[in-house]
Amino acid sequence: MNNAPIGVFDSGLGGLTVLAELRRLLPHEDMIYLGDTARVPYGTKSSASVTQYALQVAKKLRLQDIKMLVVACNTASAMALPAIQAALPDLPVIGVIEPGAQRAVNTSQNGHIGVIATEGTISRGAYTSAIHHLHEDAVVTGQACSLFVSLVEEGWISGPIVTEIVRTYLEPFFTLDTPVDTLVLGCTHYPVLRSVIAEVMGPEVRLVDSAETTANVVRDYLQTSGLRAERSVSGYTEFQVTDGPERFARVAGIFLGHEVESGLVHLVDL
Repeated sequence: MNNAPIGVFDSGLGGLTVLAELRRLLPHEDMIYLGDTARVPYGTKSSASVTQYALQVAKKLRLQDIKMLVVACNTASAMALPAIQAALPDLPVIGVIEPGAQRAVNTSQNGHIGVIATEGTISRGAYTSAIHHLHEDAVVTGQACSLFVSLVEEGWISGPIVTEIVRTYLEPFFTLDTPVDTLVLGCTHYPVLRSVIAEVMGPEVRLVDSAETTANVVRDYLQTSGLRAERSVSGYTEFQVTDGPERFARVAGIFLGHEVESGLVHLVDL
């Protein structure tokens, strides 16, 4: 069981930022990444639809004898995590909301925390609830930045136009009576824009990367539960998608920092 793969899923490509962090921290683990590219994005869909889709993806990965499931999608974590955990009670399931909320609470000095995410994650209030569970007096300000996803997937991650778009979305944070000192990147696409977001927010605001924090939680869980892979060689990564394997392979390099050969991306049915 220790050498079984870790399953990672997202509605599309954003979860690759989580995968990249997992690969960095856990180089000996085998991993299967499944992107539900036929139904991306989840962020604009209803809770019922997201839950239905997420359960289908989770069960598909479960059939591949994974030892853990990482829900590398903020929208699916916000809307479907309890349903997935209930449907797969024998499988450790980790989402991206709780790790990000914990890091934000630990990082903030003034208790004023900003969250940027997709419309679905913001409207659901998942980060607000998770942060208040840990720090009931925290002040949480959310801002939907839906266009960020399109920027990243088109490879627009720097330059004056990107900076101006990011500044426009983040403008509400500069009008608060008490400024935020911590900003959660509450969509797995957003770490790709980290340098621009940091430039716009300024050095006094600390950024919390949900990809990085989730990977840390996965590493710690595997260690404490005795599920770390027992091998000295590097693990493999298998990529699966529900549509457009060629496009996935082409765009994946933006998230992973290296190209993915199209022949390594497999089309699957749910």
